[in-house]
Order: sequence, then C-alpha cells, then structure tokens
Amino acid sequence: MKENHKNNLLKTIEKLRYELNNLGKTKKLTERQLVQKSQQLDTLLNMYYSS
Repeated sequence: MKENHKNNLLKTIEKLRYELNNLGKTKKLTERQLVQKSQQLDTLLNMYYSS
C-alpha cells in the first residue's frame, strides 16, 4: 500500500475513533449508530494492519 494512502487511512481511523468515543458518551453501546461506527472502525483497522 502506498504511504500516502496509508496516512489517509490513519487519519480516517483517528476521526472515527474520535466520533465513536463521543457517541459512547451519549448513547447506549448497543445503539445502531454506535455499532455501525464501530464496525467501520474495525474494517479500517483491518485494512491498515493488513497492508
């Protein structure tokens, strides 16, 4: 994976982590929106670490 793409992926991961942490403060951990963000983060992390 190109370094630039990996850096962009890392920035997206950090943004999602921030959003997920904020959602976790105001929503139940089982709410659909929070679960979807968590799944998106999992996917991005898998992409990042498999490259």
